[in-house]
Amino acid sequence: MTALHDTLHRYVDDGTVPGAVALVARGDEVEVVTVGHADADGSAPMARDSLFRIASITKPVTAAAVLMLVEDGRIGLDDPVAEWLPELAAPMAVRTPASPPEDLVPAARPITVEDLLSSRAGWGFPSDFALPAVRALFEVQKDGRAPQACPAPDVWLADLARVPLLYQPGEAWLYGTCSDLQGVLIARVSGRGLPEFLAERVFEPLGMTDTAFEVPADRRDRFTTYYRQGTGGALEVADTPDGEWSRMPAFPSGGGGLASTADDYLAFARMLLGAGEANGRRLLSPTSVSRMTSNHLSAPQREIGRLFLEGQGWGYGGQADVAPGDPWNVPGRYGWVGGTGTTAHLVPATGTITLLLTQVGMADPTPTPLMRDFWRCTAGG
Repeated sequence: MTALHDTLHRYVDDGTVPGAVALVARGDEVEVVTVGHADADGSAPMARDSLFRIASITKPVTAAAVLMLVEDGRIGLDDPVAEWLPELAAPMAVRTPASPPEDLVPAARPITVEDLLSSRAGWGFPSDFALPAVRALFEVQKDGRAPQACPAPDVWLADLARVPLLYQPGEAWLYGTCSDLQGVLIARVSGRGLPEFLAERVFEPLGMTDTAFEVPADRRDRFTTYYRQGTGGALEVADTPDGEWSRMPAFPSGGGGLASTADDYLAFARMLLGAGEANGRRLLSPTSVSRMTSNHLSAPQREIGRLFLEGQGWGYGGQADVAPGDPWNVPGRYGWVGGTGTTAHLVPATGTITLLLTQVGMADPTPTPLMRDFWRCTAGG
């Protein structure tokens, strides 16, 4: 048994999670560790091909798809998004982040494609959830871990347009909303649904056969049960294999709607490590991958998002580490965490990919002790 196995097994033994799949790839060498079971009842052992709701590690996939449209010449990074999202043509912003939602001023400039990619459009969550305009956003930005609760994209976008911007476009990094906006943008620009676009341009070329916004009946025997922490820390069932992911949602969330497996996500991460190339095919240019995985935030913008970023930066769709901190924070490390208990990161300098898939939801944006121990165990190897 390895140190990684022992680390994960401790969290299964103490009831923190029913099971986990961890994958660490260093070049062609791949270590996969499976522990525990697919549900708390122990009905099936966890397996390498177990399916998980991957939540916000969907965000890098969506950002990559936007960049494909940029490379196709369909959109430009500096283009105002109002051409395709006319609902956002004349947004209003609160006068200051602490202002009441009725104290509004016009947006100083249009929202651009790059604003969406870098999560600086003006909508999203800061470190302080008590701000009045943030409470208004909570009415529209639903929990992506319950995809059937969100209305169709056109309805959602119209509702969002009535929520004031918390910051002017380009001023601040705010979490979450921009990735869902990217998904709507992809569908509007391409003239296809987000699931179809991702299947054709990302999943099929990479051989990601198990990744989608729904899990068909013939694969649900591999689909884990999802839990939340109840009172006293006890696990409560939040979703079953025949629940929220058994049918296509009205709103396929670019911010967190995918189900996937460790090996499928490995294929995507390897494409990024390969500067956009995989299986002899080029999906993205090296320039696009570099932009995606590099920090775009100033120090004050990183501070606004400290609850989420813990002082690190943000690329497109994922965190981009800018400074040593904990042992796993290596400048250039790129990736993110998912609110269903998932993490995915790559370190270009060492050619390392680390994935952790569990099925217990995070209670808040702070990475869990299990995640941190996983990162500590796999750092620097």
